[in-house]
Amino acid sequence: MLARPEGGIPSWSEELGLPESEVRAALDRLSGLALVRHSAEDTTRVRPVNPLLGLEALLAKEQAELAAHQLRVEASRARVAETMAQFADRYAAGAGSGFQYVPGVDAIREQIEILTNQVQEEFLTFAPGGPQTPENMAASRPLNRRLLGRGIRMRTVYLDSIRRDQPTVAHAEWLVAHGAEIRTVPSLPNRLILVDRRTALIATDSRNTGAGAVVVENPGTIALIAALFESVWHSAQPLGERPKQGEQELSRHQAEVLRLMAQGLTDDAIAHHLCVSTRTVRRTISGLLTELDARSRFQAGVQAVRLRHLPDAGE
Repeated sequence: MLARPEGGIPSWSEELGLPESEVRAALDRLSGLALVRHSAEDTTRVRPVNPLLGLEALLAKEQAELAAHQLRVEASRARVAETMAQFADRYAAGAGSGFQYVPGVDAIREQIEILTNQVQEEFLTFAPGGPQTPENMAASRPLNRRLLGRGIRMRTVYLDSIRRDQPTVAHAEWLVAHGAEIRTVPSLPNRLILVDRRTALIATDSRNTGAGAVVVENPGTIALIAALFESVWHSAQPLGERPKQGEQELSRHQAEVLRLMAQGLTDDAIAHHLCVSTRTVRRTISGLLTELDARSRFQAGVQAVRLRHLPDAGE
């Protein structure tokens, strides 16, 4: 078509030595790839799109598909990790694997007490529960004061949603005043405590963190957990700083909702991840569709990749 733009289906069919039905099928495929379109002068004819435009559109579509696939892989990896944590007790007993299952709230609290007594240098935490209860904050202060008084480096990552809860903000500011480091992110994968990069405590169920936990001491797994913490910490916003946003950029909240949408999560699941209401999530999604000039979630994903709000597969 590029070489013989004046031709038509019969001439292309003859030149290629193919039946017209195969040529029509090929044209349908090219149309689906946005590489051909109907002529504005004669709607019965099709013409090739300028390769500079057509190939760019094709690459953008493939990038969107690759990004969606990458997000599905990441979601699968998280599910595998959660499953491993749930059933770690079946494989750890007596095997020297570095995993120990801790059932129930009381046993988890005892394990936390053991870890805080053993810590020598560093106490790292993911706190995905959103705004904290007054009881929990009051109960944790003596322990936090004791650790910070010993010179332990405490770094905690909360959800951005705590910034809208004044009692939790006040508690976080109290921690910072006593030497702790606090940052926030839109969402967190699970509740986590990492002590001296030697022992970790991870909830087995991110939706019900009191159901049970796994104590991890396996060196290879600890290295991965530490790398995950540092990656999240690097991207998190320090308490007291307002997120920066350019004119063409999405807010952190919008970007995280978009990322979770791309993973196929429902509105309720997104709300749980962010510790906000489902109504807030739906309002954010509606705003995203408007901002991205999209009529569907899929189209919003394609637009987001094109505008680099979502990473392509190579990033």
